Amino acid sequence: MFTADALIDTVQTGKKNLVNTFVQNEIAKQAMIKFIDEQADYTKKATKVGMDTFTTLTQEMVKAAQDAMKFDYSKFGEGIMKAYQNNLSKK
Repeated sequence: MFTADALIDTVQTGKKNLVNTFVQNEIAKQAMIKFIDEQADYTKKATKVGMDTFTTLTQEMVKAAQDAMKFDYSKFGEGIMKAYQNNLSKK
């Protein structure tokens, strides 16, 4: 997460430097800087939500895989065979 925030800050700082260099009107400059700051805040929040979602989904997939590994397939097979044999004996 720190890498994403650092990358976002780097890009937004570059934008601010361009605005400070080329925009001469102070009111327009302030509006653009405010927009860039809001853009950075939104992007950081969206990145955090995305990472949190990815982490949660990954944890749930690991839990599901672990639960599947706990399933006793031999007992399941025995149950299927008993049901099959009972079905054959009834015919």
